[in-house]
Amino acid sequence: MELLPLKIGDLQARWPIIQGGMGVGVSLSGLAGAVAAAGGVGVISTAQIGYRDPGFDADPIATNLKAIAREIARARELAGGGVLGVNIMVATRRYADYVRAAVAAGIDLIISGAGLPNKLPELVAGSKTKIAPIVSTIKSAGVILKLWDRRYGRSADLVVIEGPRAGGHLGFSPEQLDTFTQESYEAEIRGIIEVVRGYAGKYATHIPVVVAGGIYDRADIDRALTLGADGVQMATRFVTTYECDVSDAFKQAYLDCDEDDIRIVKSPVGMPGRALATPFLEHAGARRVTGRCHQCLERCDRANIPYCITDALVNAATGDTDNALVFCGDNAWRATRLEQVADIFAELTA
Repeated sequence: MELLPLKIGDLQARWPIIQGGMGVGVSLSGLAGAVAAAGGVGVISTAQIGYRDPGFDADPIATNLKAIAREIARARELAGGGVLGVNIMVATRRYADYVRAAVAAGIDLIISGAGLPNKLPELVAGSKTKIAPIVSTIKSAGVILKLWDRRYGRSADLVVIEGPRAGGHLGFSPEQLDTFTQESYEAEIRGIIEVVRGYAGKYATHIPVVVAGGIYDRADIDRALTLGADGVQMATRFVTTYECDVSDAFKQAYLDCDEDDIRIVKSPVGMPGRALATPFLEHAGARRVTGRCHQCLERCDRANIPYCITDALVNAATGDTDNALVFCGDNAWRATRLEQVADIFAELTA
């Protein structure tokens, strides 16, 4: 199928490919800037974005808020005028402040999931920043678009459908993960697109829809387009690039893994997630949370969680993968070499 530009309001990316936001420290300015320069939409994850900064342990939230502006500015230098976004989890502590910091830094697009971003429209009011909820089911799409319509008299600028094959935290119950097949989830995608089209009609506009989860090559992109999507969001494919901001050890874990090494895990966030089987996961339930709180999640019960997810993800980002939670999509085993972002785009768009 022909790949058309992805138009999000007055924004336009040459290719209908969004690079998924990956935290902690996986997609920062280096990766996002390279993707935007190649014609896609580059996305920075704000999850503990300032983890490398000296002030992080003492005041993680203030450090993160400063880092948002810095990473966006660095990405702009690399992007060559391309489209840039940030991924901000609704579950983030002081979520509204993270959104305001990204808007103040002039970000083009905010993609938001890990909960329903009920108040996102009011947080970007008066700015040019576009907003996109991440939804996984017809029900969740209907809930958030209906709420924005009734409360704010507007709709989404973009909708991201994240399926059960995605990496990191998943918007499904464990039972749903066991129930959905490829065919049944494609029917769900079509249903979500119909919901979005209804609101697009009401507002006499086009709301683009992109499909995420299990997208790795051109055949996957073409399949998503045949379902009625306007484009795709890809994350795992971009981890094993030279430009990816994560440690070499993290990338090597992808290169070394087999399909059997990928697991569904229970995260302290309260959601299932997909990750590589590391030695850390064998003993995660027996660990005790100690040390200073990193202020990452709005709802975190330190007395009862099996481990600190910030510590586990920072260990991954810095290369201590044996003591880390290494998130991945279900296609991570397909990576066999490091690649340049530009070469991936050349392959996907040929």
